[in-house]
Amino acid sequence: MNLSQLKESVCVANLELVKFGLVTLTWGNAGELTEDGDAFVVKPSGVPYEQITPDDMVLVGLDGKVREGRNRPSSDTPTYVTLFRYFRNAAPQIRGIVHTHSACATAWAQARREIPCFGTTHADQFYGSVPLTRPLSREEVESAYEANTGNVIVEYFERSRRNPTEVPAVLVAGHAPFTWGQTAHDAVKNAVALEAVAQMARDTCMLRSDAPILEEYVLEKHYSRKHGKNAYYGQNEG
Repeated sequence: MNLSQLKESVCVANLELVKFGLVTLTWGNAGELTEDGDAFVVKPSGVPYEQITPDDMVLVGLDGKVREGRNRPSSDTPTYVTLFRYFRNAAPQIRGIVHTHSACATAWAQARREIPCFGTTHADQFYGSVPLTRPLSREEVESAYEANTGNVIVEYFERSRRNPTEVPAVLVAGHAPFTWGQTAHDAVKNAVALEAVAQMARDTCMLRSDAPILEEYVLEKHYSRKHGKNAYYGQNEG
């Protein structure tokens, strides 16, 4: 995929966030790595979705410097830089990132609760609970807020040793969710799934405050049948 095609694809991914009701006003963005993995294309900061075109997309290097584009990149760009640099070594198949303030997932982040895996719908997409980062300190916010937002996400996965490809989402405490995938479009799909399971988990807690976590063996079965080495969900390619 050349740069022009990538800009078009990332633009469409951003518009999908609107289509699926995951953004309000300009609260969200999607980005994806270039083919060489040395830069990424991301939505411009604060530009209304109804106005964006592929030519508005901004190319940013993994050093955080704008390489091409007439607009300022998303204010979340330093977070993306941190995450892409981490994924380059920890999970190189991850090439797309999405950030939204989708209502229910954000409510869990604001409540500072991870999203428990109560059922098989969740287990089909996420291998266990959707994690929550620690809050940023005052110093972290005042010194390099967006970059440190990425750092607390990286810190969680390094400390927990969970695989970010198996849990392609995180809630930043007091903030909102980030999701990722092999492309920006995959990251959008994970954002859609995250909002759905966030709503289901909320409703489950409302119906039963002591609802049990899904049994480990059921979690294993549902996740592995879609994502494991012997997965059998869906159709064979080719």
